[in-house]
Amino acid sequence: MKKLYKLVLGTYLGPFIITFLITLFILVMQFLWKYIDEMVGKGLEWGIITELLFYASANLVPMALPLAVLLSSIMTFGSLGEHYELVAFKAAGISLQRIMSPLIVFVFFLSLGAFYFSNSIWPVANLKFASLLYDIRHKKPAIDIQDKVFFKEFDGFAIRVEKNDKKNNLMHDILIYDHREKNGNSKVIRAEEGVMQLTEDEKYIEFKLKNGHSYSEEEKKTQSHFRTNFDSEIIRFDLSTFKLERSDEERFKDNYKMLSLRQLSSEMDTLNQKFTERLQSYEAKVKTYSHLTIDSFEIPVLAPQELKAEEGILAGLTLVDKKVIYEQAINRCRSKKTYVGSILKESSSRRKYINRHDIERHRKFTLSVACLVLFFIGAPMGAIIRKGGLGMPVVVSIAFFLVFHISSITGEKLIKGGELDVVEGMWLATFILSPIGIFLTYKASTDSSILDLDFYSSLLRKLKFKKQKD
Repeated sequence: MKKLYKLVLGTYLGPFIITFLITLFILVMQFLWKYIDEMVGKGLEWGIITELLFYASANLVPMALPLAVLLSSIMTFGSLGEHYELVAFKAAGISLQRIMSPLIVFVFFLSLGAFYFSNSIWPVANLKFASLLYDIRHKKPAIDIQDKVFFKEFDGFAIRVEKNDKKNNLMHDILIYDHREKNGNSKVIRAEEGVMQLTEDEKYIEFKLKNGHSYSEEEKKTQSHFRTNFDSEIIRFDLSTFKLERSDEERFKDNYKMLSLRQLSSEMDTLNQKFTERLQSYEAKVKTYSHLTIDSFEIPVLAPQELKAEEGILAGLTLVDKKVIYEQAINRCRSKKTYVGSILKESSSRRKYINRHDIERHRKFTLSVACLVLFFIGAPMGAIIRKGGLGMPVVVSIAFFLVFHISSITGEKLIKGGELDVVEGMWLATFILSPIGIFLTYKASTDSSILDLDFYSSLLRKLKFKKQKD
């Protein structure tokens, strides 16, 4: 049995590692395609890009891992079936469940590792990813002065160049507006040509201008205009604002995606307590009765069960006074209606925020269970279709993974819309796929031909032969 277990594990581990890495690589490329516009042109160092991709990869593991388990399971058992190794095992009296047992143990420990990853590593990766992506989004673009386009990334300056010869690092017909004093275009520098270069300490950009003049004016009672000609002039621009400034991660750590299971449970207890106290406060304010008054005459606003006949409450009042009382009552009702409407909106918002925490809490477990469920779909499916490689297994695994992914997303959206309970929505994919896994395992154990292409091909040939004979 030990040789059998080693054979099955060895056959499984190779495809699992390869499919996981390929799936993760494809998802990372999708991430790059999504955020490429926010990174291009900002002069990011390779170290920053590598760090961002590393954290992005960690964030994509919950999607890549179940797909890798599913695909590698179909490939492994499909290959064993294609080479009649499963037939040999069964002929020796070894059941499919016994063949699957080493992989069941492996996937079980893999699920435990997935839970540890979701609870301990994923929140940290989310925190660092969100912080770094925020810093990249707010970083200024790299210095790239285009022809006949104003460059305004230097604080307090606007620069326009008629022609920027990047090959020779020479600019022609340079126009610089100095807006540091915020007096409009009161100071202007113009030069025939210039060179832009970095200082030795890399803290400043120097513009070495040649053959130009500067123009400035002062706003006083009598305006003064100054014009100065120069053969050469050096202007320095501070580069501190162009560097990537790392934000304090403390500003992101309270987000529900950055919390562990224990932190989520504690936060939810606090939120539910505050929500309950808020509802009690609302209820007390809504039940508070006031008085309608005319001069020194007071009429209590009674509860419905305490209402008396109009003659008893408004006895002795004139028609004008009754009209005033009715108007006051109508205004109070409108005010109460508006207040109740605001209560409902705030309560809905608070409940959605609590649900988002609950979604993340259940997500810690759904990844682990998804690995187990998809394994019990992939392994018997591979034994049924008896096809290895990347052909039929990829098609079948993508189909099942789409069902899993779409149902997961749908359930989560229904929770956020208030149409499903958190437990029902987060475990919707498991509820759908678990019966399929049980059914396929049963069919594979009984040597079903439900998805055997050779069976259907043989069946079609028999039907054609029978038709020709008739």
